[in-house]
Amino acid sequence: MHIAYWITAGLLALFYLYAGAVKAFRSRDRLRPMMAWVDRIPLPAVRALGVVEILGAVGLILPPLTGIAPWLAMAAAIGFVLLQVGAIAVHLTGEDRRIALNVGLIATAGVDAWLATIWW
Repeated sequence: MHIAYWITAGLLALFYLYAGAVKAFRSRDRLRPMMAWVDRIPLPAVRALGVVEILGAVGLILPPLTGIAPWLAMAAAIGFVLLQVGAIAVHLTGEDRRIALNVGLIATAGVDAWLATIWW
């Protein structure tokens, strides 16, 4: 289970580090081609979302790696599940109805939350 956790956590962390950095540092004009919803959300909220994604990615990796508060890995994975539930709601209320990636991320984060129980 340790190997499975590190594989899923590593993939999620890489995805969210990239996605978070993009949201935190790119301009709205550069985000628009990738994210149709960016015009409906205030830019400070998009930036905050990016920071939350970066912190969550760190939360998946550092606590189990250092052994300090390893329960934070499960909290980060559950947070990503909730984040993607909110993302699906944003996609469905707008013009962008593509949610396949969000569903896949919910499944991966859910499995990761279950695998994170090995650190308890």
